[in-house]
Amino acid sequence: MKRWTSDDVPPQNGRTAIVTGANTGIGFETARELVNKGANVILACRNLEKGREAVARIEAKRYGGTAELRLLDLSDLASVHDFAQRILADKKRLDLLINNAGVMVPPFGRTKQGFELQFGTNHLGHFALGAHLLPLLQATPDSRLVVVYSMVYRFGRIDFEDPNYEHRPYRANEAYSQSKLCNLLYAFELQRRIGTSGSPPVVTAAHPGWTATDLQRTSRFTRMLNPLFGMTPPEGALPTLRAATDPAAPAGSYWGPARFWQLRGPPIQVDVNRRARDQDAAVSLWDLSEKLTNVHYTLPVPLTP
Repeated sequence: MKRWTSDDVPPQNGRTAIVTGANTGIGFETARELVNKGANVILACRNLEKGREAVARIEAKRYGGTAELRLLDLSDLASVHDFAQRILADKKRLDLLINNAGVMVPPFGRTKQGFELQFGTNHLGHFALGAHLLPLLQATPDSRLVVVYSMVYRFGRIDFEDPNYEHRPYRANEAYSQSKLCNLLYAFELQRRIGTSGSPPVVTAAHPGWTATDLQRTSRFTRMLNPLFGMTPPEGALPTLRAATDPAAPAGSYWGPARFWQLRGPPIQVDVNRRARDQDAAVSLWDLSEKLTNVHYTLPVPLTP
């Protein structure tokens, strides 16, 4: 089977994409490649200084598309709402929404609305963003929503009674795994709810395997092993790019590296474990997320069989 590379990303001329957390790592490489293929890419970033540097790096070598910076702080639902309203006001189409941003094993902290930082940023922020932007995705033919997750979802368990660590002791790795399992359950449930309606967007998910990025700055153990196992950010971005642009990527598909237990290698379609396909857990998470964010999805009516 032919190895899938960035050369296989089809032309993106005239398409509009949003990449969250695009100022560094695989988010930056995803945005850069989409611009180079002709897309108009919005880099949705919390840190505007780093975001401006990222846009300058892309603009210095770009050809075809455009790069635009917009403020988005996923740890603040008001920022998520404001960002989405600006997009809805001045964009006529949205072909790709790539939920890439995240925080990884930080010291204990809370979002603006008081959620545990990783659960609130990695999951709830993106949950709200998807709800706000879904009408524009629905209005754009062949649009996609891509959820970027991590293999550590395999260790994740959601404490529905205490997802925000208000009563149990905080463990950073446990909280990160919970948030990554939430990412997958969200992707699974959103695609299920869109179902057979025939309406966009198509929902896919991807993980970068072991990729050495700035996301790992708070994980000393991971950084120590990067020289042995870590792929470069351009390599780590390929599963996301394939999930976002490969015409053959089906709805509800998952993508990751091909080799060494999905740690390294070219992007292929992969499977996820039973925990990530738990429909009861997905429904419970959806209901909890709507309650916590006070945001609701307007979903299409499924086609009559």
